[in-house]
Amino acid sequence: MEVAEAVGVQRLAIARWELGQVQPRRPHRAVYIHLLRRLAERFPEAAQLDEGMPTPVSERGSG
Repeated sequence: MEVAEAVGVQRLAIARWELGQVQPRRPHRAVYIHLLRRLAERFPEAAQLDEGMPTPVSERGSG
């Protein structure tokens, strides 16, 4: 909920982005990227990709 409020969208939008169902549109995309980068800087251990963890599908169709 806090991430959604910070970005200015509904919580469902964040869930859909994280599941790879839809991609954020401008200007929300820039805000979301900025937020994620700042969180990764603050919590670098949490930003490490875990082997075997699912990731959203990229724009080109490969995950």
